[in-house]
Amino acid sequence: MKAAPADQIRLLDVQALDVRLTQLQHRRRTLPEHEEAAGLEADLVQHRDLLVAAQTEESDTEREQAKAEKDVDQVRQRAARDQQRLDSGAVTSPKDLESLQSEIASLARRQSDLEDVVLEVMERRESVQERVAELTGRVESVQARIADATARRDAAVGEIDAEAGTVAKERQEAAGEIPADLLTLYDKLREQQGGVGAARLYQRRCEGCRLELNITEINEVRAAAPDAVVRCENCRRILVRTPESGL
Repeated sequence: MKAAPADQIRLLDVQALDVRLTQLQHRRRTLPEHEEAAGLEADLVQHRDLLVAAQTEESDTEREQAKAEKDVDQVRQRAARDQQRLDSGAVTSPKDLESLQSEIASLARRQSDLEDVVLEVMERRESVQERVAELTGRVESVQARIADATARRDAAVGEIDAEAGTVAKERQEAAGEIPADLLTLYDKLREQQGGVGAARLYQRRCEGCRLELNITEINEVRAAAPDAVVRCENCRRILVRTPESGL
């Protein structure tokens, strides 16, 4: 293949722009905000699960407290009715009076026991409510941190994308000045060689594979016509000659 020396030099400009695009893509993928946001999202899931569990427990203790209070109220009402019967004098039989007084005493003990249950449930519920409040605060804090990380990530991505758009436009303009056959070969080699399809020959060293050409290879490059497209014998990339090639 043949191409004007100036076109081969322009190929180095395209290569430099392609390297910059690759760097920008890598930077976009590896922004620290990606990992930060992902870690915070995992924390948020964990805190939300704990919050749901705590809220469920709080609802359960609320129902348990309501039932215990209802039981106390029922015993209190029954005791009040028995006391009213006792105070009214309607019960005159000594046996019935003894039975009624015994029931009132039994209801008083039952009421005391149930009130203890209510207090125990109220204490547990208060503890759970504090846990719910704490976890709610944690969830809100993590959500705020996610929003901050996401905003910073989006801003960084926006800047990178804007620069990539400018570089891509420059690359398109530079590539438009290169013969189609040379550009096709370059693109093919770039895909095969990890993103580098053309390299400068600098001081007898290929800047693609970083290996110095031996004397035989140097003589072959010297003998090649200026418009000949030469390739590195080691990495097979297009080897672009410049006044600094050391030939």
